[in-house]
Amino acid sequence: MSHRITRPASWLAVAAVAATVAACGSSSNSSSPGAATASSSVAGVNVAGVYAPAAALVPASVKSKGTVIVAADATYAPNEFIGPDGHTVIGMDADLAKSLFPLLGLKPKIVNATFDTIIPGLQSGKFDIGMSSFTDTKAREQVVNFVDYFTAGESFFENRSGGPNVNGSLSEICGLSVAVESGTTEESDAQNQSKKCVDEGKKAVNVLVYPDQNSANLALASGRAQLGFADSPVAAYQVKQSGGKFKLVGASIENAPYGIAVPKNYGNLDEALLTGLKFLISSGQYHTILKKWGVEAGALNTPTINGATS
Repeated sequence: MSHRITRPASWLAVAAVAATVAACGSSSNSSSPGAATASSSVAGVNVAGVYAPAAALVPASVKSKGTVIVAADATYAPNEFIGPDGHTVIGMDADLAKSLFPLLGLKPKIVNATFDTIIPGLQSGKFDIGMSSFTDTKAREQVVNFVDYFTAGESFFENRSGGPNVNGSLSEICGLSVAVESGTTEESDAQNQSKKCVDEGKKAVNVLVYPDQNSANLALASGRAQLGFADSPVAAYQVKQSGGKFKLVGASIENAPYGIAVPKNYGNLDEALLTGLKFLISSGQYHTILKKWGVEAGALNTPTINGATS
């Protein structure tokens, strides 16, 4: 996939990853160039950029906040990552948040947070919303509600030279070392596959779990891991940014929806977000954002709430 590029494509993967790691820090809600925003020229949106049918569904307790804290793990380019200024979270999810929340009469403050702390942070009240490439699963739906807005699979990637001879199936990774980010579906899928490998009399998968995706990428680039395992748009981006060092392995697997994570005690906020998201899709802003980040293949034209199938 094609994505926003701020570094020369010829950089080696290690340099690109290291630069991103060094850049990570606190984020702000500053708009990134090209972010789609609501306009009074769009039918149904008032001069303040509010879409009344969506704003009317926002609970008073949330509306009184004015600003909502939106958590994202900014190591998951092109979906969410740190911009050139070294602190602002940019990417597909950031642009969608900046276009969606004003329709509800709310201002998003996008903050960088480690992925596996986001849902607990929603439960504790530290964050209001999670927009961080969350795969909507039945297990996660027990804790939060999801407004599904995108579709992605999982992909393996490896070093172009010296990588294992696999075709991208989970059944092929027995005995291999696989780098994943903590708390992701890739972590659980790799660990579940490791158990299957052992049950079949094969070697277990050496699942190398890292606190963020940057560290997982670096493990692959440095040779500590034989395979990287991430969501399909993220894996494709890492391969593109590696300057030829990485390559994708096979087609994406386990395709499932991404969801905006909403605390269950936030009333009808999920319905408000769904209404606003439908407006973004019908107005064309949604597709403009996805095209900007090169991820339009994952467009979900019929958003829903809690649409997990497994």
